[in-house]
Amino acid sequence: YLQCIFLKENNKPMRSLNNKARIHHFCFSLLAVTTLLFLQGCSSNGLNNSPWSNSQNTSTARQEPNDLSKAAAETSALQAPQSNAQQNLPNVRVAILLPLSGKHAKLGQSMLNSAQMALFDVGHSNFELIPKDTKGTPKGARSAAQSALQDGAQMVLGPIFSSSVNAAREVTQAANVNMVAFSTDWTLANNRTFLIGFLPFDQVERVVRYATATNINRVGLISPNDGYGNGVVSAYQSIASDAGVEVSRIERFSPRDKNLASVMNVFSDYDARKSSNNQFGAPFDAVLMPVGGAQARQIGSFLNHYDLPPEQVRRLGTGLLDDPTLAQDRTLDGAWFAAPEPQSRTKFERRYSALYFSKPPRIASLAYDATALSAILARIGLNDNGRPAYTHSSITNPNGFSGIDGIFRFRPDGIVERGLAVMEYRNGRIVVIDKAPKTFQKHAF
Repeated sequence: YLQCIFLKENNKPMRSLNNKARIHHFCFSLLAVTTLLFLQGCSSNGLNNSPWSNSQNTSTARQEPNDLSKAAAETSALQAPQSNAQQNLPNVRVAILLPLSGKHAKLGQSMLNSAQMALFDVGHSNFELIPKDTKGTPKGARSAAQSALQDGAQMVLGPIFSSSVNAAREVTQAANVNMVAFSTDWTLANNRTFLIGFLPFDQVERVVRYATATNINRVGLISPNDGYGNGVVSAYQSIASDAGVEVSRIERFSPRDKNLASVMNVFSDYDARKSSNNQFGAPFDAVLMPVGGAQARQIGSFLNHYDLPPEQVRRLGTGLLDDPTLAQDRTLDGAWFAAPEPQSRTKFERRYSALYFSKPPRIASLAYDATALSAILARIGLNDNGRPAYTHSSITNPNGFSGIDGIFRFRPDGIVERGLAVMEYRNGRIVVIDKAPKTFQKHAF
């Protein structure tokens, strides 16, 4: 079927986006432009390639692992024609809180576009997504959350920024409504606020355990002295002994420091090695550097300068290294980091570009996965007991879910865990050297 999803009626934002196959008179011009794109997306790189929906052709479609949750397993049937019972499910309302005006409006609109794609793929006829504008401010987020609850939202997605999440969760928690937010500020997570953003904890564990499996046992850590760095240091220290890592040294630096020469001199033990004619060798086999952009380039350059080239000391990182431009930096050659496998995301980005004529921001896939999750949990709960499965126990199913960025699950404390691949910078490109798992281990958190 063809579906026209729209944002405005009479030049005012709609209160809800209803996922029904309907065409209003004012979207005929849009239909003429986008019909081919929608059809092309659905047939070539659209629905059948979505991690949330598989083809009925079981001989060629990707099969969901047996021990994924019921929510993920049900996606194998999402391409089947919906029965009358499914079409007549009770109304479900989910709000998505995004900065749709102000300086972050472009980001907010991209996230909303992604949510619409998920609606097109997996929403049932009475599932409604209610966009609310946070204006990118805490005050706006609080008002948006209040408005969403007044409109009957049974679950809230977003906001993006930590200050907005903090403001909105005061409202949602008071109403006993669960929220899946896009922030990476893990201090905001609790038993009603679930963070689906990309967090460093499982990234650190994945890459460190992979390194030790290849006989890298001495790891130095150089990290910015900020909230993100604190999280990385904590995660590293908690898994180091269990992973068999010798913590050679931990060095912190101010994120405002523009020149890391003196810090890197101390960290690399350069003066002592030079005075002894380097008879003690490198102080570590690898260096964990939870940085990206200019800081990653600077640390790689100084490691080279202080006689610790990539062929002698492996560079390890977090998802901040998931940057194709950094892969071309020779001082970072051979770097390993943990991140979602790119294949599904690449398909998602191509489809998004075909629909909206632009490349989506990296976090746009979070809006897709959160919206798809809410739609599927609604369908399951309504079919089982007449209520959306938006309870804490349903959201924190330890078997997890499958999305654009691979498998993920929420811990009882609201922190997301992901099944990640290990990637390498090789000849200026990013390649997968250890694939992401298809299932989580069969144990509770």
